[in-house]
Amino acid sequence: QVQLVESGGGSVQAGGSLRLSCAASGRAFGGYSMGWFRQAPGKERDFVAAISWSGGGTYYADSVKGRFTISRDNVQNTVFLQMNSLKPEDTAVYYCGRNKINYGDYRRVTSREYDFWGQGTQVTVSS
Repeated sequence: QVQLVESGGGSVQAGGSLRLSCAASGRAFGGYSMGWFRQAPGKERDFVAAISWSGGGTYYADSVKGRFTISRDNVQNTVFLQMNSLKPEDTAVYYCGRNKINYGDYRRVTSREYDFWGQGTQVTVSS
């Protein structure tokens, strides 16, 4: 069974920073690109960032480009999302997901292209 566990969420003021982590069970991680999505109340789950299986390629939503950085540690089976210059509109539950296809294209921006998800971590940014 694949397990993804997010952590690192919290409440910050606008302009602040947070670093999210997503820890994956061993065989769930190798060779798979990973993504971060977010979901605000009453809205759909939106793409935030994705990273290739090697970590050599990254892709971002326009709304976070230049502020967020996705990375991964393939030894510790963990994906990170460094979020800087946070804005109130970044408030949401953040989820990490695993791309359905092993060694597939990492630039996948719809949630249906991911097959396993964590439980989510809340990020709240106040003005």
